[in-house]
Amino acid sequence: MECIAKATRFMPLLDCHRMSAENALASLIEELEQDRSLAEPRHLRQRTEALDALDAYLPEGQTIGTALHHRLRTIYARLESVNLKLYQSIRREIQRSAGRGSLLEWMPDSPDGNGAANFVNRTGYDYLDELVSGVLQFEEPSAEVVRLESEMVSYQPSPARHIFDLIRQAALTERDSLIDLGSGLGHVTLIASICTSASCTGIEVEPSYVDCARKSARSLNLNTVRFIQSEVRTADLSGGTVFYLYTPFSGAILRDVLNLLRQEAVTREIRICTFGPCTQVVAEEQWLSATGALEIDQIAIFRSRA
Repeated sequence: MECIAKATRFMPLLDCHRMSAENALASLIEELEQDRSLAEPRHLRQRTEALDALDAYLPEGQTIGTALHHRLRTIYARLESVNLKLYQSIRREIQRSAGRGSLLEWMPDSPDGNGAANFVNRTGYDYLDELVSGVLQFEEPSAEVVRLESEMVSYQPSPARHIFDLIRQAALTERDSLIDLGSGLGHVTLIASICTSASCTGIEVEPSYVDCARKSARSLNLNTVRFIQSEVRTADLSGGTVFYLYTPFSGAILRDVLNLLRQEAVTREIRICTFGPCTQVVAEEQWLSATGALEIDQIAIFRSRA
């Protein structure tokens, strides 16, 4: 895990200008051992911060006494065990088609306080990505990825908080068909399938990513979600009402895809949801209108004009 302790209440314990690293670690471990709230499943954020703080002492070359190292490993395993049980519990709910609430309760700004009002304004990945990764349990791709065309962007998963924000803003219903253009391992497609009643499809050019997404769907008994191995420009987009792009391509490829989507909008109203630099390009399309403020580091939603 990337160390994010600077943003946590544990930061004072990591100030090696005031105490030795070993004394700081001992103080941190003592605090964590006494903090019973970390055993509560809903305190995932606090456990993630604690694990990140402990990670700072795990790289090879760190000089830590044997007894202290044993305590570190014990508390680390205990916190990970709580997380694992949480993920398994949510997976069981999803497998019996009752997982919608189990995930939506983690949506930022939910009543239980798991999110803050400015949560989507953060950068990078966070504890919600740990949650999604633990629930979806992707296997490592079994084959080397294909070489991308120059205008195809290397894959990065959409941060989980933005997936939840997409679900909140789009308000998908059973009448919607969400198509993720450049779906990668399937984070958006799978989470939307679990949390909404919409039909969800992922289109991805990389075969090994499609295989991983399908395996995750099968393990969760998600029988209606689909993953199609195809280049987006040759895929069938005729059933979609909502299209998602996390800047999967740029330049001429993006231009071609937008032209295809414009053709789809002739027969019905569609929505295009974007995240990342492609938002600026999509915002220039005269046949689309934005439903709210536009920022490349947040979800943007556009509607086709009548």
